[in-house]
Amino acid sequence: MSETSAPRAVAPRNPDAAAGALPPRKGLPVALRLVVTAGLVAVAVFCFLFLFVEGSFAFAFERRLTVLGTMVIVAFCHAVGTVVFQTITHNRLLTPSIMGFDAVYILMQTLMVAVFGGGVLAVTDGMPKLVTQTLLMVGFTMLLFRWLFSGRNGNLHVLLLVGVVLGLAFRSLSDFLQRLLSPSEYDVLSTRLFGRLSSAEPSYLALAGTVCLIVGAVVWHRRYRLDALLLGRETATNLGIAHKRELTVMLLAVALLIAMSTALAGPMTFFGFVTAMLAYQMAGTHRHVVVLPMAFLIGLLTLVGGQFVMEHVFYASGMLTVVIEFLGGAVFLVHLLRKGSL
Repeated sequence: MSETSAPRAVAPRNPDAAAGALPPRKGLPVALRLVVTAGLVAVAVFCFLFLFVEGSFAFAFERRLTVLGTMVIVAFCHAVGTVVFQTITHNRLLTPSIMGFDAVYILMQTLMVAVFGGGVLAVTDGMPKLVTQTLLMVGFTMLLFRWLFSGRNGNLHVLLLVGVVLGLAFRSLSDFLQRLLSPSEYDVLSTRLFGRLSSAEPSYLALAGTVCLIVGAVVWHRRYRLDALLLGRETATNLGIAHKRELTVMLLAVALLIAMSTALAGPMTFFGFVTAMLAYQMAGTHRHVVVLPMAFLIGLLTLVGGQFVMEHVFYASGMLTVVIEFLGGAVFLVHLLRKGSL
């Protein structure tokens, strides 16, 4: 049955049973797990906003509120983007960063410093730069999709392979250009090549939040179609799902989320992987109506709780993303070695 002639149908609301997946884990009901996780997030947010305030409370509260808004957006983008990406690729080890988003961002920053000098990063900071970086990363993905999906042999696996190759090429070019920079220029550049949660401007959050709400609404509206995509191409098509169209829409949604998060707070490679893995473990089901909010809550809890601990226990507030990437990379390697393959 072709995708255009397939009748429209409602995707199954219990894909676990249809796909032969494991039943939900024994223990707390799914709804109660979400409530408990949300309660932990609320406690972490309260501690982060109101505890250990030194000096002016108004100044500290405003700064912490901005950082919290950044963490909400980053957690949402990486959690939702990674869960959706793993669904459409049918692989729990892949993350959107495999498409080369981080490499494109790093190359753009490196080219700016190499051509105009280290001071250009501070001079060009603002809404136009945020929008331009996001559009360039999404545009790169759209060109990749159009080129690969327009041919007869275009498919998702070729798309992933091309994304990996282009990402390696961009990183190699970035490394070459960085070796040509002076030590002072490289020092300025290096601060932009790691995830940073405390440097986003409050004016950025309105745009980023609007994008997250729009993309989140699109993904949530298609949550049962995502359940159907878990069953495979043929089964989803027989259920009335236009597979290529849904695949394209979801890939563009993932591209927009990850591009916005990267432009706002810098690259974070393994954060989404860890969040999605913990979400599936905590949810005990593959249904996106549960996994998507669980992933967002776990991601937000990781960032808010981790930032609170790093600031007030280890006094290293800027090291959270470095710690998350290090631990996430270690978890990824252990998970990969246990599974034995991608």
